[in-house]
Amino acid sequence: MALLNYSTSISAHKTVAEIQNKLAKAGAHQILQEYFDGRVIAVSFRIKTGFGDMAFRLPANVDAVLQVLRKQFPRSRMQVDHAERVAWRILKDWTEAQLALIETGMVKLEQVFLPYIQDNKGITLYEELEARRFHGFALEDKK
Repeated sequence: MALLNYSTSISAHKTVAEIQNKLAKAGAHQILQEYFDGRVIAVSFRIKTGFGDMAFRLPANVDAVLQVLRKQFPRSRMQVDHAERVAWRILKDWTEAQLALIETGMVKLEQVFLPYIQDNKGITLYEELEARRFHGFALEDKK
């Protein structure tokens, strides 16, 4: 099966704007685009929750998408620009689905965005747990 949104021609900047619009409608009051070499690599946002303001960072892993596209379409010349468009469309779809779950009350915002929550140093919960090798969460010790 081909990767979701593999054929998109919608620019990454347009998709990022769509994500920002969805987050703003969901209550985000600060939204930031993070750039590297002129490309958007993450969208961060702050939103008020029942526990106070929380910050989240949603990264787009363009390199991972590029690898999958090149594997699935070995005869084509998949470029970084295309992978960037696909990565952001996938992230947009995921964000929309999470916001729909929140809107229906099936989950809380903190539940679905939990891996992306940032501490006051800008480190996400996922990054912190990965650095600790998920100590205390793995059901079996890896030897």
